[in-house]
Amino acid sequence: MAVAASISGSRTCYPSVPMSRGSRRRTTVIRSSFAPCSPASTPSTLRIGSKWAELQGARDWDGLLSPLDGALRGELVRYGEFVRAAYASFDFDGGAPSYGSCRFPSRSLLRRAGMPGTGYRVTSLLHAASTSAPGWLPSSPPCGSSYIGFVAVCDDEREIERLGRRDVVVAFRGTATCGEWVDNFKSGLTRLPIPTTGGEEEEEEEEEEAMVESGFWRLFTAPGEAHSSLQQQVRDEARRIAHEYGGSGMPPLSITVTGHSLGAALAVLTAHEIATTQQQQRLEHGEPAMMVTAVSFGGPRVGNAAFRRRLEQSGGKVLRVVNSDDIVTKVPGFPVHDDGNGGDEPAKGMMKARVPKWLVSKMGWAYADVGRELRLSQAGSAPNVVASHDLDLYLKLVASCTD
Repeated sequence: MAVAASISGSRTCYPSVPMSRGSRRRTTVIRSSFAPCSPASTPSTLRIGSKWAELQGARDWDGLLSPLDGALRGELVRYGEFVRAAYASFDFDGGAPSYGSCRFPSRSLLRRAGMPGTGYRVTSLLHAASTSAPGWLPSSPPCGSSYIGFVAVCDDEREIERLGRRDVVVAFRGTATCGEWVDNFKSGLTRLPIPTTGGEEEEEEEEEEAMVESGFWRLFTAPGEAHSSLQQQVRDEARRIAHEYGGSGMPPLSITVTGHSLGAALAVLTAHEIATTQQQQRLEHGEPAMMVTAVSFGGPRVGNAAFRRRLEQSGGKVLRVVNSDDIVTKVPGFPVHDDGNGGDEPAKGMMKARVPKWLVSKMGWAYADVGRELRLSQAGSAPNVVASHDLDLYLKLVASCTD
């Protein structure tokens, strides 16, 4: 497992596609310049207060991305540090019985992963079951599923006051096991189940079915030998947190799902799961909803245009942080965007490649980018496939942006 470990952690590589200039989806490009060996800046401690909903995407980050707002910059770096903690707490030792597990107890995870004094408490460890790797590859984790992230709740009164609400973070690491690599490359699209209540009439009116990448969906929905599916884990924990911390007289509650590479894809699926579940609960019981936001770093495409529309209709927000040189953000599939008339058209990059739209759709290659994109570019640097995908580089690029 030495090879997998060397390209995992904050250096996970998974192939993913930048947004076309011809798309009506909005993209912001920011060029950054910093010393190659300089560390990422300290996460912001600015008082956010009533501005929190805007920073979480209530207005789709209008006016905050170009130039990058100082408070948002600090929040992005801070959420990136949670992802770094998910990597740091994973046991990469393929020869040990503990391989694939969390190295630290929940109560001390953040401190031992390099994040002391955050004001957050880890309430749940999350696991995902991947496809069994071929016999000629290193063995999979003993229990069939691997530790892939955690849920942490802000329970420090001063931090709650600074943030303007009680924030819940769901953080996912990127690819680390051979089985996860196998799932990564299952790039065909699979149909997303139709919600049991609400949205059924809308789904019937849509010509295109909501679909997501089959490998990501399998990782999200497959149960392991010792754990329920990741989908069920996040659903149960979100329900428990809403019950414990929601209600009148309590601070506003938000959920921020963040991840890098494979973890970024799982963050989008998790945001969709929580937001869609809340949407159903509002329709059935009139329950208040938490704001759900996904912040992804170096993430691949996850689904098609119908999936993007379903996520938007659920109220979930997505901010994708993308390095222009990162090939992982350019796959899988080909980007197909709305043509402005309710239909879809191939993005310009696909037209240049002369790939017919009918073939893209037939082969299951028609993907779409979700949410808003913050595209970063390091001035004066030669592209490097591995280094361009590095989480530390992403955080340095964000931290070096000025407002």
